This record gives sequence, structure tokens and C-alpha cells, in this order.
Amino acid sequence: MRAIVAHAAQDLRIEEREPRAPASDEVLVRIERGGICGSDLHYFNHGGFGTVTLREPMILGHEVAGFVTETGSAVDQLSVGQKVAVSPSRPCGSCQYCLNAQPNHCVDMRFYGSAMPFPHIQGAFREQLTVSASQCAVADDLSIGEAAMAEPLAVAIHACKQAGSLVGKRVLITGCGPIGLLCIVVARNAGAVEIVATDIADYPLATASALGADTTVNAASTDALKKWEQNKGHFDVLFECTGVEAALSGAISVLRPGGIIVQLGLGGDMKLPVQQLTAKELQLRGSFRFHEEFFTGVEWMRTGRVDIKKLITHTLPLNDAVEAFQLASDRSQALKVQLEF
Repeated sequence: MRAIVAHAAQDLRIEEREPRAPASDEVLVRIERGGICGSDLHYFNHGGFGTVTLREPMILGHEVAGFVTETGSAVDQLSVGQKVAVSPSRPCGSCQYCLNAQPNHCVDMRFYGSAMPFPHIQGAFREQLTVSASQCAVADDLSIGEAAMAEPLAVAIHACKQAGSLVGKRVLITGCGPIGLLCIVVARNAGAVEIVATDIADYPLATASALGADTTVNAASTDALKKWEQNKGHFDVLFECTGVEAALSGAISVLRPGGIIVQLGLGGDMKLPVQQLTAKELQLRGSFRFHEEFFTGVEWMRTGRVDIKKLITHTLPLNDAVEAFQLASDRSQALKVQLEF
């Protein structure tokens, strides 16, 4: 089978790999669609992000969906031919964090396409993938492209859980990549009364408006948020989705005292204006990956509670993987680029 393998920055190759037969509690999935994520782009463009770097060739990808082609002897909840979204979250289930209902912090997490551990956890951008049946969410009611969006949607749902109740809250979202845009969708569903979204490119801002943002702001201007600074700030919650220090520090002046910052963006270390955080009694909360929210996201899409189709802007064949990654890196014309396997 073919797989998309990153060897170093700007060194992406399509290589042959051997599929593995499923064990009794596993299924074999023919991957049909895979979405290129921000972390995939970091590996492609820079060889990693922060302290996480490629130290060996690694199959990329963790946003995938496909069809079950074979089931293990003990699998009775799935059948051959079913369309499934595959969760990349594979915690051990027995460490202290798994037992404390924090599986996204598992000490032995095997998250597809991650160079955090060594040897690296090989990813899901391959034509066939053997997975635990428990990783599969039935997605027969969805298009294959929607099914492959379950993972980023789960990231946004987990982030909104970190913020607590959003009912009646005024929300600021910095960064309108796919995760920021999905935060708009989820925050609106969670009861936010006002959503303002910022970015430095007009194309994603237009999509933010289409997905329900009340106001969009091009943050290329240094005083873009100034009108919300009065009375010690306007917003109750900030979802920081860029991982850029300037985006975080620039938003603090428009947060109300006691406001909540949820940091999603990963871009390396950031310096924090701690005295400003202290003076306004702001709460800084991290948000990292997800687990059970994956199945929540699939259910939301299946029942029509959310519609994420506007985010899928391009679909390219597997053989054009390098072109797809280059396109996904250009935020002036692409949001979510998916690969067709």
C-alpha cells in the first residue's frame, strides 16, 4: 500500500508500506479521505514545531475516514462496508491520567503522526489502516469529506469544554484556520451571544462570517481591537488559535476582568504578560487534543447540529500530495485541504 512519509522539512515522499492484518478486536479500514492539519504542515514546512522535530521518517496524518474491509473475530459492533471516521487518539487506558478521566494526557499516548515520542508514532495517511474497533465512529450518514473532519471538530469541542459555560458569553477568537473556524461553530452552538474573529488574511475571515461570526477583524492593523478596550474590556472568553505571541498579548486588553483564555494554538514557546494577567485576574487554560469529543463531533454532524462543509476548500489525489501540502500552506486561498486516497 502507499503511504505519505515525511523525511525532513520539504522532503515528502510516497512510499510503499505493508498493511497489518487485524487482531481479534481490530478492523482494517480502506482509507478514502485524509485532511491536512496544522501539525502536518509544521512537519512538512519546518521538520517539526518547537521542541518536537522529526528524528526518523514518519507517515503523516491523523484526520482520516474510510470503509471497513475486514473485521477481527471479536468485533460485533462494526461490519464490512461501513463508513467510519477513525479517531487518532489511542491512550493506554491504565495510566494515572487515563484512570482520572484525562486520556488526552496519557503517558503512553499513541496519537497518529506524532514525533513527540521516539520512535515516532506513524500516521494514518496510508491506503489501509488497521485500527481498534473502539476508534471507529460510524459515519454512514455523512460524506467521506465530512467524516474526515471529525478530528479537528473534536479539538474545538474539547477547547470549548475547557472554557466552561458559554451561554450568554462574548467570545473572541484569534486565528481563523480550520480550528479557529470550528471554534466559531462550536461556541455558537454552546450559547455564545457574540463572536468576534480575527485573522491577518481576508480569505479565512470571509469564511468566519459565513460560519456565524458576528464581526470579523483583520488583525494586521496594530489597533484592530482598540474599540473593545473600554471599561476594562469587552470579551468574556478568548480562544487563541494561532500560537503567536502577539495574538495573545494583543487580546488581553479587550478581555474583561476575570475573563478566560483558552490556548489552543501550538507554535513554540510564547512570552506572557503576566502582570496584565494578574491585574485583570484572567484565567489561562490550555487545551490539548481531545478523546471522547471525537464521537460527540461525529454525532453533531450526523444529526445536523453543525455543518462544517464550508471548511473543505480543496480535495487532491494522493499522487499530488506535495502540491496538496503546498496549497494547504497558502491561507490566502485554502482552508482545509483533503487528500483523496
